Amino acid sequence: MKKKLYPAFKILLVDDEPPFLRSLSLTLERLGGINNVALCQDSRKVPEIIDQGGIGLIILDLNMPGLSGRDILEIISRDYPEIGVIIISGINLIENAVECVKLGAINYYVKTTEEDRLVRGISRAIQFIEMQQAHQEIRKRLLGKSLDHPEVFRRIVTNDKAMKSIFQYIESVAPSSQPILITGESGVGKELIAKACHELSGDDGPLVCVNVAGLDDTIFSDTLFGHVPGAYTSANHHRVGMIEKAAGGTLFLDEIGDLSIPSQIKLLRLLQNGEYYPLGSDKPKRLKSRIIVATHQDLEKKEAVGEFRKDFYYRLYTHHVDIPPLRNRKGDIQVLLNHFMEQASKAINKKIPTYPKELPTLLSNYNFPGNIRQLQSMVFDAVSTHKGGVLSLDSFKKKMGKMTYPVNLPIDEKEDRKCVFSQSEPLPNIRKVTDMLVLEAMHRAKGNQSIACRLIGISQPALSKRLKKLGQAGNR
Repeated sequence: MKKKLYPAFKILLVDDEPPFLRSLSLTLERLGGINNVALCQDSRKVPEIIDQGGIGLIILDLNMPGLSGRDILEIISRDYPEIGVIIISGINLIENAVECVKLGAINYYVKTTEEDRLVRGISRAIQFIEMQQAHQEIRKRLLGKSLDHPEVFRRIVTNDKAMKSIFQYIESVAPSSQPILITGESGVGKELIAKACHELSGDDGPLVCVNVAGLDDTIFSDTLFGHVPGAYTSANHHRVGMIEKAAGGTLFLDEIGDLSIPSQIKLLRLLQNGEYYPLGSDKPKRLKSRIIVATHQDLEKKEAVGEFRKDFYYRLYTHHVDIPPLRNRKGDIQVLLNHFMEQASKAINKKIPTYPKELPTLLSNYNFPGNIRQLQSMVFDAVSTHKGGVLSLDSFKKKMGKMTYPVNLPIDEKEDRKCVFSQSEPLPNIRKVTDMLVLEAMHRAKGNQSIACRLIGISQPALSKRLKKLGQAGNR
């Protein structure tokens, strides 16, 4: 029977010393069961071997004739970022290790490292690469069925069906020259959607981003349209506006809901006429960029109270993308948690910590008023302060404070009033309602008392007492 190769991808060992190559290859198979290995004594052949395909990890010496390990590391980081690299060198210098890790190496070992420790480190790297490849494959399968360009959405980490529908819509409208309005609460990733729209547009020009919040009418006009010398007292030189800088590309205007009425009129004219005047000039310039705008505000409500022009609102509403908040995408919390754990650990050169199994449940029962940006901040803070062992829940609990949920808005008299109790049955007494509330909290907390007591605002001893009466212990 043919021997199974492990891992599924090939590992390339590169060293100018044949005895070390053979020794390391035997050690990997003997101690780690790692047998899908190729040997290379001539470092100059590495790019050619990579181009043949199948390589997932390269283990190489630092000092070699021809191409040095540092040269190869730079090539891989630049041209083959999906391939992992581990350095094994005969030189034990901390400066070399730091430089290699900064260049993208997973780890740095000296050749005198104990065999067990070395093989454990390489095994961890294999698992990390396998996980990355699995995530890429899952994302490709999830998106590839119905998206022509799933790679455009690579920055947006999601498994949510609603987000997938948004991606499909964006693919449809991105080539259009009409403006796109992106709405959603702060922190949901509106700028990432704008970047995806820009990439899908097929335009060669740049994406120019401008936050218009707080800009008065004069500064807004100067920023977007630019000015000619003499336009105003201190205008001594020609200034190129952001519209001109975005020529051939996309102009992204964030926080459009904060624009003053005079600025709205100017932007409306730009969209309608396709031309603008730099300040101080009587010669019009053509709009040569796509306009994408975004806001966290409810423009319909602002229009109703006279703070947003109706004609401008409908002009922007041609293509509309509304991004759901994180509390409506509970299924994304764990995948985002894993993504930010990896991102934070890489940013500060730390090993990805293991988090307690209760953490996803804890986070799933939180409202996240700051959405994805808030979750990212929580994870980065927790990883930064992590000292070892399993990641503590304390950092998350401290930032979450009291559990918050969407504010219950006043019920419109015309709307149907929702009730959790059947109209055909008598109402339960207070004790029964309390029991129902406790059991629902335990269900949402997946049996974790620590989380359940926070959900309903009682102490853990009080919760335990009620559960004891109900004959349900749960997990502490």
